[in-house]
Amino acid sequence: MADMANVLGLILGGGRGSRLYPLTQKRSKPAVPLVGKYRLIDIPLSNCLHAGINKIAVLTQFKSVSLHRHILRTYHRDMFTKGWVEILAAEQSAERPDWYQGTADAVRQQWVEIKNARAKYVLILAGDHLYDMDYRDFVNYHVETGADITLAVQPVSAVEAPGFGILKRSQDGQIISFTEKPPVDVLDGLESLPGSDKPYMASMGIYVFSTDLLYEMLQEPGDDFGSDIIPRALDNKRVMGYVYDGYWADIGTIRRFYEVNLELTSSTPPLNIFGSRQQIFTRPRFLPPSEVRKTMLDEVLLADGCHIYDSDIATSVIGLRSIIGPNVTIRSSVIMGADYYEETAERAKNKQVGRPHIGIASGSVIENAIIDKNARIGRDVHIRHLPDRPDAETDNWVSREGLIIVPKSAVIPDGTVI
Repeated sequence: MADMANVLGLILGGGRGSRLYPLTQKRSKPAVPLVGKYRLIDIPLSNCLHAGINKIAVLTQFKSVSLHRHILRTYHRDMFTKGWVEILAAEQSAERPDWYQGTADAVRQQWVEIKNARAKYVLILAGDHLYDMDYRDFVNYHVETGADITLAVQPVSAVEAPGFGILKRSQDGQIISFTEKPPVDVLDGLESLPGSDKPYMASMGIYVFSTDLLYEMLQEPGDDFGSDIIPRALDNKRVMGYVYDGYWADIGTIRRFYEVNLELTSSTPPLNIFGSRQQIFTRPRFLPPSEVRKTMLDEVLLADGCHIYDSDIATSVIGLRSIIGPNVTIRSSVIMGADYYEETAERAKNKQVGRPHIGIASGSVIENAIIDKNARIGRDVHIRHLPDRPDAETDNWVSREGLIIVPKSAVIPDGTVI
């Protein structure tokens, strides 16, 4: 079995996250809040710590201030603990004037720091997935099969396949072909499980390399693991596929972000965050309990520090410090809450100028929406569910994939109908 002290966890967190816009308008993708109290980066970091991986680095680049702040406040290790969680931010130099050009280039540009970790293996992870994997099993499979490179893979259907790197796996687990995001018309012949409702094997974007081999592979051209490094390795390296059959969600789009949050409100969620053997770590905020009065809640995930009065909420996520009501109706929505409580003087000033307070004011109806942090929703606002709504963008709200997103700190005036 592999010694996890010899594994460096390397989390890629530097992409623009344009498909998650406007949630990524003011933050990087791994910093986006999840189910009311976590951030996406908490998932791979928690999985690493549970697996005994104590050397962890997060590669960052795009709008990373809030991500850096969250990591530094949450994952600082004491002087008696072996290992560290550190941030490797993109930087320009005389030798490398460009920012990260892709996943592999990000690792290439940080090679000095990776080498200094003195780890035998490098576990490369994405910063925007939700799953509960024991990385010890993954790394042990890599060692036991004598692999040069191991990919975590999961069966997917024909409908899902074009969104992933699709590989073909032999009976002994070796990957014999890899096609990055194949169109539907070229899927024939790529089945690893013929006859199954999920016949294709998708790469999860999670890899194990020996450190020496990773260095060797990065000396050749290619900026992306999925498009360049992995396909080239199939020619002369033993590339294995570790099948992970648990819940896994790649939260790459607004629609998928919305669906994942609401799936977890179900009485039978696909990932049980209450009964998980591995709890999710995040920043302790020491907030008071939520106060709920004369309110109907059904299939709701309710975070700490909320004030909810005389409202009706169903199939929704209500985030930290949410202020809601009275007479508010919320259906199938993600309410992210707030970063702070407004002081009395600030509330009085808002009232004088007719500016809504942070939260959702009386009489409003919110349907199929994502309300980002610190948003101000006025009285009698109605955000309607229109299945065929076209994509659009205004100063205070954005429509994407049939959803309304109110960006962070946006203001929706009293009586607005969207």
